[in-house]
Amino acid sequence: MPQPAAAVADGTQERAGGSAAGSEFAPLLRTVKDRGLLGRRHGWYARVIAGNALALAAVVAGLFLVGDSWWALLLAVPFAVLFARTAFIGHDAGHAQISGDKAVSRVIGLVHGNLLLGLSYSWWNAKHNRHHANPNHRDKDPDVAADVLVFTGEQAGVRQGFRRWLTRNQAWLFFPLTLLEGIALKVHGFQDLRRQPPRERLVEGALLVAHVVGYAALLLTVLSPGKALAFAAVHQALFGLHLGLSFAPNHKGMEMPDPDGDRWGHLRRQVLTSRNIRGGVLTDWFLGGLNYQIEHHLFPSMPRPHLRLAQPLVRAHCQDLGIPYAETGLVDSYRQALRHLYEVGEPLRVE
Repeated sequence: MPQPAAAVADGTQERAGGSAAGSEFAPLLRTVKDRGLLGRRHGWYARVIAGNALALAAVVAGLFLVGDSWWALLLAVPFAVLFARTAFIGHDAGHAQISGDKAVSRVIGLVHGNLLLGLSYSWWNAKHNRHHANPNHRDKDPDVAADVLVFTGEQAGVRQGFRRWLTRNQAWLFFPLTLLEGIALKVHGFQDLRRQPPRERLVEGALLVAHVVGYAALLLTVLSPGKALAFAAVHQALFGLHLGLSFAPNHKGMEMPDPDGDRWGHLRRQVLTSRNIRGGVLTDWFLGGLNYQIEHHLFPSMPRPHLRLAQPLVRAHCQDLGIPYAETGLVDSYRQALRHLYEVGEPLRVE
């Protein structure tokens, strides 16, 4: 099984930039360790996991109480929000934030990813590892590979046909496209089963099928087929939108390392490509801690509740070194991300 992302980019070793680059991160790492910010928060996560499970159960109970009524569609909203909370827990498990035991992390990830969401934990972890190792690197980060969206002028220049039209309008289409993200994640998970070794494929595949069967059985037991389809459409669309709202601000529009340029050390590679979102407790909850994207990328295994505590240390360290530390409001982060997508597609609009 792929190693947790924390093992790929924990910052405990520099892979590029030589001793000078290494010295930039080492003092910060020592400070963070001395403050105990890399220590696990088992009690905090136990409460989060239990609370999320109880909330999911409450929505399911609500469905049975409302019964075969169009009013049941209102429950698709909290169900989508709770699915996003579930995804955040799976994300933290993949980074070894919840437990240092790989087996425990995998079980938590499989339950919250495969079983509850229908999202392959193995597929996501392998993909996310590559992203953390080389964020925004056009040749190495799968999150900026040319697909439905493109992120560089070079990628845009070779688009043809329908994909060319998509690129011309990708800034306007970004959030509408996220409505399909919940379904797309499920499809990617099933497709990835071919890559996995037999034993892993059996476990992952069985849990993915269990999710689909359980989800369909729940809706069809309570609702008529038409209402069940409508509920699923609203639920999955809002789930995808929530994920899009959570992921969009993190890296889009930030620095993209030149594959032929100077190699950056861990500190610059993670800080220059990431953007933080200002806010309070509500922002932390809504974005699942991803609003501290810089701290998360520097210390992937750091428990979510410690990211806020690490932020002033990281910001001060970057200021001392003269390294830009990007932080903005939530709405402005979307504006910056969409502006980048708009500018990438602009040459295709002036042909």
